[in-house]
Amino acid sequence: MTGSRRIRSTFPHRNHRRHRHHRPVRATLLAAGALMTCAALTAGCGVVPGTAGGSGDGPIKVMTWAPSGTEATNKPGMPAFARAYARWINSKGGINGRKLTVLTCNEHNDAVAAATCARRAVKENVVAVVGSYSQYGDAFFPPLEGAGIPYIGGYGVTNDEFTSPLSYPVNGGQPTLLAGLGKELATACGNVTLVRPDTIAGDELPILLDSGLTTGGHRVASDVRAADDATEYSAQSTKALDGAATDTRARGARQGCVVPALGDRTSTFMDSFRRAREDYPAVRTAMAMGSVDQTVIDASGGASGPYEGSYITGWYPVESDARWDAMKKVINAEAFGDNRIDSADAGVQTTWIAYTVFEKAVESLGGGEVSADSVRGALNDGLKITTGGLTPTLRWATRATWSSTDDLASVGFPRLVNAHVTFQVVRRGQLVAAREGFTDVTRTLRNADVD
Repeated sequence: MTGSRRIRSTFPHRNHRRHRHHRPVRATLLAAGALMTCAALTAGCGVVPGTAGGSGDGPIKVMTWAPSGTEATNKPGMPAFARAYARWINSKGGINGRKLTVLTCNEHNDAVAAATCARRAVKENVVAVVGSYSQYGDAFFPPLEGAGIPYIGGYGVTNDEFTSPLSYPVNGGQPTLLAGLGKELATACGNVTLVRPDTIAGDELPILLDSGLTTGGHRVASDVRAADDATEYSAQSTKALDGAATDTRARGARQGCVVPALGDRTSTFMDSFRRAREDYPAVRTAMAMGSVDQTVIDASGGASGPYEGSYITGWYPVESDARWDAMKKVINAEAFGDNRIDSADAGVQTTWIAYTVFEKAVESLGGGEVSADSVRGALNDGLKITTGGLTPTLRWATRATWSSTDDLASVGFPRLVNAHVTFQVVRRGQLVAAREGFTDVTRTLRNADVD
């Protein structure tokens, strides 16, 4: 394909059935949620003890939020790890001699709750929201933008995180994972079938996967649509397996691959797929991190579970990589026995990287004022941040310095600065590296021809 056009929303979630364009600068994902009382929110929020403030000599205050105790996606390890990080950094004297105070908030997988968490961050005068998860960017970004509070290292679950000028994502979200997965499967698989939500957001997923497949000289994937709130996927499993089936007796034939991209319903799909797969032993599965990680693999039976042999694209090195040792030391020192925190969880890993970014941004200020404005200014001025090899060097910049050579603004992701992915495979129940190092999928994304 030649040229590139803007990619619309690419993040399928069970509550996202249409786009609402409240702000013209980005395609937004706002879903209505049940009203939540102030008392319920207060019960869901915690704080590492410390006094308020971000300037002077007092503690530096930040917030981390994520959903917990819901019937859908839950990421309790992210705020739990944030609090452990605060205890650890404070035991070392804080950042530039200043103690760190971490507020936490349960956003309940709910747009109203996400907005309330953001308003609380504004009221508490935090200098940043760090290492958080929420699929409701349209709900939480307006309060943060109104107060000038940077959002550092979100999970990459909405387009807003790659378009808001106050967002500083540390990974490339689902767009990079699907494009990278397609690129990998082009050489590893025969027929490829994508199973994705039958929603407007889901309509973009084939384009991202196909951009990788066609870059690698492979034909596009078969497209199987499914309800994103189903309780079983028997019919879709059979259809996907039929589409991926390959006559492996033919010379040079490769195994077919099924790619489930159903967000928090991927595990439900795999339960149905496990039963239907008995008649298709040569078909493998492949998916993006976020749909599965080591904790999901373990819970589903490890080596005897449905993920054995699956290809996975991730943002970071595998959990067993020595580059995670520093994070693991923090967990062992400050959260040993806290079963909410798992070093293999991509949310915990993202939170560690996000706090690494925040720490280095504050350190760059020396003894100067630490505020939302100063932290944002340090990042916008092109500060280069290394993360111990867990990501490429991260660097954000203001619109004045954007160029088509170093960002993806031309296809609608002006804040995406890390378009690198890793390739992994499940062997004997463990995620292991399928290939060393990172693969940059910037060029692949630019070939995703989307209106």
